[in-house]
Amino acid sequence: MSIFDHVQDRFARVQQEDMSLEEYLALCRRDPKVYASASERMLEAIGEPSVIDTAKDPRLSRIFSNKVIRRYPVFAEFHGMEEAIEQIVAYFRHAAQGLEERKQILYLLGPVGGGKSSLAERLKLLMERIPFYAIKGSPVYESPLGLFSPEEDGELLEKEYGIAPRYLKSVMSPWAAKRLKEYGGDISQFRVVRLYPSRLHQIAISKTEPGDENNQDISSLVGKVDIRQLELYSQDDPDAYSFSGGLCRANQGLMEFVEMFKAPIKVLHPLLTATQEGNYNPTEGMGAIPFDGVILAHSNESEWQAFRNNRNNEAFLDRVYIVKVPYCLRVSEEIKIYQKLLEDSSLNAAPCAPDTLRMLAQFSVLSRLKVPENSSIYSKMRVYDGENLKDTDPRAKSIQEYRDAAGVDEGMQGLSTRFAFKILSKVFNFDGTEVSANPVHLLYVLEQALEREQLPSEVFERYLGFIKEFLAPRYVEFIGKEIQTAYLESYSEYGQNIFDRYVTYADFWIQDQEYRDPETGELLNRQSLNEELEKIEKPAGISNPKDFRHEVVNFVLRARAQNNGMNPSWQSYEKLKGVIEHKMFANTEELLPVISFNAKASKSDQNKHEDFVERMVERGYTEKQVRLLSEWYLRVSKSQ
Repeated sequence: MSIFDHVQDRFARVQQEDMSLEEYLALCRRDPKVYASASERMLEAIGEPSVIDTAKDPRLSRIFSNKVIRRYPVFAEFHGMEEAIEQIVAYFRHAAQGLEERKQILYLLGPVGGGKSSLAERLKLLMERIPFYAIKGSPVYESPLGLFSPEEDGELLEKEYGIAPRYLKSVMSPWAAKRLKEYGGDISQFRVVRLYPSRLHQIAISKTEPGDENNQDISSLVGKVDIRQLELYSQDDPDAYSFSGGLCRANQGLMEFVEMFKAPIKVLHPLLTATQEGNYNPTEGMGAIPFDGVILAHSNESEWQAFRNNRNNEAFLDRVYIVKVPYCLRVSEEIKIYQKLLEDSSLNAAPCAPDTLRMLAQFSVLSRLKVPENSSIYSKMRVYDGENLKDTDPRAKSIQEYRDAAGVDEGMQGLSTRFAFKILSKVFNFDGTEVSANPVHLLYVLEQALEREQLPSEVFERYLGFIKEFLAPRYVEFIGKEIQTAYLESYSEYGQNIFDRYVTYADFWIQDQEYRDPETGELLNRQSLNEELEKIEKPAGISNPKDFRHEVVNFVLRARAQNNGMNPSWQSYEKLKGVIEHKMFANTEELLPVISFNAKASKSDQNKHEDFVERMVERGYTEKQVRLLSEWYLRVSKSQ
């Protein structure tokens, strides 16, 4: 199918379907979804979740305390928002059941750049998926069921068409009341249309923003008189009224009120009756206008606190269903957010050195966490990401202990994802000759950006401490490991030689026998063997060498039995592998001939260097990054 056919099909699919009122009621009898409320249609659009038993996954079980959680495919790209999304779905589920939530404003409360607007846009997109039915020509897209009286027609409608009385709550609009009078009470003359909600055409979806304190009035919500029609109609005639307000356009759908509490309080009054009574008054002396939809509002915490602390606003406070949307507090989920943002830009194809996104995510999350008592904030960050620190940090607490101590508003402050992505943009464009990102440039850009932010001195020092105390030292370890691993892959023979020699010396030492070196003829007694073994063990901090030697020799003897009498690979035994790596890199000078980019003394060194660079490129670095990071590592290692 060509793109032109695809667009044509989509256009045809959402066109209005016209029918009589009688046909509509017959449809209601067959399919209750025909008269479903906005919340019911939203639930249908959201769909069924994937149910995950976190007890079966060690990491998730630590994060979610073995609970069964739901993840909704339509919100898959909203990383780390499981709790907020579950609350939003719960709101629609309860509203669809006709509970108190159907009379409440869904209010997303969170810090700047936390994802509130993105959630609102996703909900409006979902609202577009399921069609609804309205009286043809109605400027407020009212339900055909509004033509009937709940008291007088409710019992008959339920008996004949199975329509529950709760679906007959909306009043008839002034426009429909005038048409009914013109038809002499013959409701069969009304036609019904099937419509798809549309953000583009503002059909059952609208967006309202706060205006100037002096010129914004309730007309932005309820509409106003069209002065061009006053020549033909009286001022209180529905045909002289412009039903252009946010509530008018969003009937049977969703109205988004951006930064709601920045609007003057007088503007918000129509929302009270619209939510509680299902109708609101226009600006002129007409009858009430029906509203059977969802009001979605969002703003930052400062606006909410100011609004809540004003006792004049108590009527509103009880009509708000608050969903907190804090910043992401899990490093792995924050990385996914950056990856999603990069995918939507041309930087998606640009090289990004390993650990760059992780380092930025760690810094962002650290800025959002509350400092714990008697524990490291870095450990808290790792625990929040589902790591098990029992063996590495005895002072680390459980995730629940950290949360209880932090309180309910953790994640409502700190650096936004928006700030982080601006940092990332600068890092990618830092080098004028290569669009790429690496952690060394990130550390520099981050520090410069913090200085420009003009943060309070204590906040600035705290953020700078994250870089100096946690990020930079750990990156030295990380890039050192990367360089060493690439070096080791080129020098596996050297590692094997150390392994074989250690095993031989340890075996003879355990048996209390002398060992004669077959190459040099040198005879080593038990003390000499011990000294040679300690040269390998001490750099790695082996505290109980006797037990360690027995352990290694026993492992090798078992491995030889299964390997035709040959020693296993030096990388096969994790404990000894770490010891050998320490031995190989205890002195940074050993790395210099291979990893430095200076002129090489011999062809052999040049080949080794090229092999090292090639292996680093295979690990995800560009050649330019290999040079930068290697030189940075050598410089930092010397200064330590």
